Amino acid sequence: MSQSDTATNLTLRRINMNLPQQHFGMTRRESLQRMGTGLGVLGLAGILAQDGTLASAADATGASPLAPRAAHFAPRAKHIIHLFMNGGPSQVDTFDPKPALTKYNGQRPPTADLKTERKTGGLMMSPFKFQKYGESGIEVSDLFPHVGECIDDICVIRSMHTNIPNHEPSLLMMNSGETQPTRPAMGSWLLYGLGTENQNLPGFVVLCPGKPVVGPQLWSNSFLPGVFQGTHINHANSVDPKKVIQHIDNSYLSSTGQRRQLHLLKQMNELHLERRGGHDNRLEARIESLEMAFRMQTEAQTVFDLAKETKETREAYGTGQFANGCLAARRLVESGVRMVQVYYGNGQPWDDHGNIKDHANKAKDVDQPIAALIKDLKQRDLLKDTLIIWGGEFGRTPVAENGNGRDHNHHGFSMWLAGGGIKGGMTYGSTDEFGFAAVENKVHVHDLHATILHLMGLDHEKLTFRYSGRDFRLTDVHGRVVHELFA
Repeated sequence: MSQSDTATNLTLRRINMNLPQQHFGMTRRESLQRMGTGLGVLGLAGILAQDGTLASAADATGASPLAPRAAHFAPRAKHIIHLFMNGGPSQVDTFDPKPALTKYNGQRPPTADLKTERKTGGLMMSPFKFQKYGESGIEVSDLFPHVGECIDDICVIRSMHTNIPNHEPSLLMMNSGETQPTRPAMGSWLLYGLGTENQNLPGFVVLCPGKPVVGPQLWSNSFLPGVFQGTHINHANSVDPKKVIQHIDNSYLSSTGQRRQLHLLKQMNELHLERRGGHDNRLEARIESLEMAFRMQTEAQTVFDLAKETKETREAYGTGQFANGCLAARRLVESGVRMVQVYYGNGQPWDDHGNIKDHANKAKDVDQPIAALIKDLKQRDLLKDTLIIWGGEFGRTPVAENGNGRDHNHHGFSMWLAGGGIKGGMTYGSTDEFGFAAVENKVHVHDLHATILHLMGLDHEKLTFRYSGRDFRLTDVHGRVVHELFA
């Protein structure tokens, strides 16, 4: 046994003298599991960083890595709510009307030969009608009548495009700017650049009933310090805060007792970190998850308690998982959380290869809650500071698949933005006459990310992190800010 091993063991024996009898004989892993609250990696506070434990994540002054930081320039938005329609909604059935699809229904024009994931047939007209809404007169499908009422607050980007017609890489691209699971999520980059306004809640929250395709990699911190990882909340079965966040209460120890245990764990893990060279993202995330769990016991239960809302507000949002997610998202940003993602459902529910008419069921679930969210934020004077993003990982083909379905389409699709410095009541860019590919004022996902960061006061070329010998950023070496979208 080396001298360092001997010294470490002696130190751990001295620390263990402060443990209650029931903890004797536990391994380090068992101690972490039992002293935690069962929350898993919950986001990531900064008290331990303030104490010097996570020096790698803290700034040079020793301040918490999650403390609010100055932006590169004056921000237009302070918070983001990303409404993620995982699976890929069809642009030609939602926000990009194409009369030519009706005129040439069943035919197969040259553009239909663009590469898609599967073999497709002729053009297929939309089974849904479009009508004009608001003073702007923007056409919206009858799938979204409530959203249509808010169209004057919305900018529809009709010229989005991405790299690959496949869920996994496209989900990664939309969330992290890379098709491979090697980069931090946008929410992690935002926390790294700006911190968050409430140190008692995670700064980056992902509300998803279950898990989308790819799963935790979509909110991963990757090579950024573990303190910036997203927090997944599964709200599939309940909105009761004690059920949404399991084991939020510690029924075995008082607050003082928990504080003493966390201090012990800090000492143990400092020794472990030292032996591992002073840096381990997974260990840092575990330490921070325990600290956050301790601090969340009061505030998290309050912010997730939707019963505190008025009857009128609850009725405005409607019922269901997505409605609850939207209302919780408003409460979270109102409490200072930097970014909230609300996924529509588990897996890839908008992936309607068999029958595009199935879009109606999904739209019915999301239309009313989205409109209620916009109106609620506006009424509370929060919309101007909160950027809402709507869309999926790609769009769908204007040609038929399996008779009445549509295949994946990365060549052109629609997303929309609202609030947070966005010019409402406008469309930007366009696809070809059939809605297959973006042709005018094309916006790549990298451009979207650059624009979002700009709205938050961050220069996408300056928000970098040095890793493995180079400076990385959300937009990699790409991206342009689409200034035309700004109010």
